Amino acid sequence: MDNLLAARALMGASLAFHIVYATIGIGLPLMLMLAEGLALKTGDDAWHRLARGWIRPAGVLFAIGAVSGTILSFELGLLWPQFMAFSGPMIGLAFSMEGFAFFTEAIFLALYIYGEERLSRRALFLCTIPLTLASAVSAVFVISANGWMNTPAGFQMIDGAPANVQPMRAFLNQAWLHQAVHGTLAAYVATAFAVAGFYAVALLKGRGEADGKKALSLSLSLALVAAPLMLVTGDWAADAVAENQGAKLAAMEAHFKTSAAAPLIIGGWPDPETATVSYAIRIPKLLSFLAHQDPDAVVQGLDAFPQGTTPDPRLVHPFFDLMVGSFFVMALALIWYWWPRWRRKETEPGRAQLKCVAFAAPFGIIALESGWMVTEFGRQPWVVKGYLRTSQAVTPNDGLLLVFATFLFVYLALTVGIMRLLQRQPKETGGEVSHD
Repeated sequence: MDNLLAARALMGASLAFHIVYATIGIGLPLMLMLAEGLALKTGDDAWHRLARGWIRPAGVLFAIGAVSGTILSFELGLLWPQFMAFSGPMIGLAFSMEGFAFFTEAIFLALYIYGEERLSRRALFLCTIPLTLASAVSAVFVISANGWMNTPAGFQMIDGAPANVQPMRAFLNQAWLHQAVHGTLAAYVATAFAVAGFYAVALLKGRGEADGKKALSLSLSLALVAAPLMLVTGDWAADAVAENQGAKLAAMEAHFKTSAAAPLIIGGWPDPETATVSYAIRIPKLLSFLAHQDPDAVVQGLDAFPQGTTPDPRLVHPFFDLMVGSFFVMALALIWYWWPRWRRKETEPGRAQLKCVAFAAPFGIIALESGWMVTEFGRQPWVVKGYLRTSQAVTPNDGLLLVFATFLFVYLALTVGIMRLLQRQPKETGGEVSHD
């Protein structure tokens, strides 16, 4: 493993773990707000009890997310010094504002956690509103920096260096809005399915029926609202990628040759040497229609870009298919859960429905991780598209392989510990679900 690969592997592993912690940290505050709001509206104390049962997961994941995020900030400087030197003036605003959002989130999370006996129910509910907003805004600021890496803006290159920097233009780059909206909705869906899966398994084991059914209905109601919006914003994001990141779109779709009436390729294995995709399903003209709303439109292939400047479709295309496939697994689970309740007025989910929800539960995180892989691999070989290659940004220092192995072990051990802690959480907080 050379220096570049070791640095990318270390950064990638750190981000892969951080995304899980951050995702639940974004979605769980919204669940708290909804549960506390229902407790106030209905007068049913079970909703408040349910929300209080989620305090430890919220607190633990917030703390772990803060630690892993701090590690990432050090890694940016240590592993990618040339990237920070180049991009710091442009993305510094986004990271600075994320710090304010983070501290706002920390303040209201602390008020909510420790205010049970000191604040009224209404005050507790009001604490969850800025907590929810701050967690979402924090994600928006970080995603803006990633969007800038995909669609750089807000500066001019003079004598080989960025000059005339305009931080707000850099922040409001072409990719930030669709990435931020789509990513935040994806976090809500992933959290909703993670919570639903937890309670679906508990119900299948005959545990915690009263609170479990409420949690299941609340989480899948959130998913029912957010998932269609995620689909719409995903289409918006794909249109933006087609317009501004043609090479990424070609890699996502394993589209090697520029052509009109381009088919949509589902599955298969791309072979860059022969410019073919084996074992794929092809739907005629659909890629042209999706990219340009015209079934006969010309879609640029990887051959339309200079050699050595395009992503590897063997990395991008499978992860893109996995992301899209994960969405449809969750959509099927949602339909199976809600259709009988709407059509036949059934109020109790059957075992088959619970098993389907439990099976679909991990696919929210899988979709998020896959989408991140598409975003990052789809920008290669650039760390700042069109300006700075990843190979130019990496540190010249050696010894990264040992650091990578150490951090990977630490993250795995940390995740195992978190899972064991969270599994004990309901019993220790007095909830009905037990894992004995």
